[in-house]
Amino acid sequence: MSAATDDRTESIRMIRDSAGAVAPRGGDTKRVRALRFASPGFDRGMLAQMGELGWIGLAVPEEAGGAGLGMSEAVALAEELGAGLVPEPLVPMMLSARLLAAVGHPALEGVLSGKRVVLTAWQERADTLAVPGTPDGARLFLPMAAGADAFLLPIHQGAGLGLHLQEAKGADLTLEKAMDGGNIGTLRPDLGRASLVAEDVGDMLAIALDEAALVTSGLMLGLMERAFAMTVDYLKTRQQFGRIIGTFQSLQHRAADLKIHIALTRAAVEAGAAALDDGATGAARHAAVSKAKHRAAESGMLVLRQCIQLHGGIGYTDEYDVGLFLRRGMVIMNQFGSAALHRRRFMALAPEDVE
Repeated sequence: MSAATDDRTESIRMIRDSAGAVAPRGGDTKRVRALRFASPGFDRGMLAQMGELGWIGLAVPEEAGGAGLGMSEAVALAEELGAGLVPEPLVPMMLSARLLAAVGHPALEGVLSGKRVVLTAWQERADTLAVPGTPDGARLFLPMAAGADAFLLPIHQGAGLGLHLQEAKGADLTLEKAMDGGNIGTLRPDLGRASLVAEDVGDMLAIALDEAALVTSGLMLGLMERAFAMTVDYLKTRQQFGRIIGTFQSLQHRAADLKIHIALTRAAVEAGAAALDDGATGAARHAAVSKAKHRAAESGMLVLRQCIQLHGGIGYTDEYDVGLFLRRGMVIMNQFGSAALHRRRFMALAPEDVE
């Protein structure tokens, strides 16, 4: 094993350990439940703590004030936070940090510290990774927008994709409740109230969206793993007809199938992270990300639904924690592209011909 591999393994271990201080696996969900359907839906103090830990700037170069780590560390962190049902908008903040770092804008400092919530309002229609950059086009599906301090607006101008910063105060923002207890915003840009950040961020935005899709895959992996662990524990203790239900062969077969889906998802997500860390660009980067996101979204929902079913009637109640994982999965599964979108993109790239 090379020294570089040893260093990466150690950094991933440290990231997982630090995540445990914020979102311990097997911890209670009192904090998560207390934030559900309340405004802004997350704890700003906790987000600032994440900033202090360097999580928001995990993939931002050191010279720009970030940690200078890679996607392997980022997906490991996301996995732990997904397992802990952390509601703070870490992935959207990481996306904004990448853009601000690329252009050297002073707003980066507030984002990296977690004290200023800046969301990138790039999406204008459902299930896409395209960025039309329409000046007056409504920006959709902004996660946890109730807590935003400002928005980054990609706007097509000439041959480039300019980036503008608009303050949230006084913005035309509509909020809707999400099924996991968070909120989703629709923003109607007002360039008269926005300032130009950079003339062209098109290339960087494409990279940042791929990274966000991959990190979201890590979140789904964490949800799957924790819900499955809860389900296995339930199967080992619940009795029916005088027997532990985990001894029923049909349930053992279903659990084994779910474990295979989790293993395949982990393999795809970790391979995608390794590809990006090794410098994959263009079609090779897109293919690696889409393979991971497709697998995480499709297998993730299969596993989460099956975990509910294996719990029986209690799994469908809001009071029982396993349902929280399904609700969170339903909210994030299509963020940065659905399974169908990434499957189409992967096939279109003819990855067997991509070096």
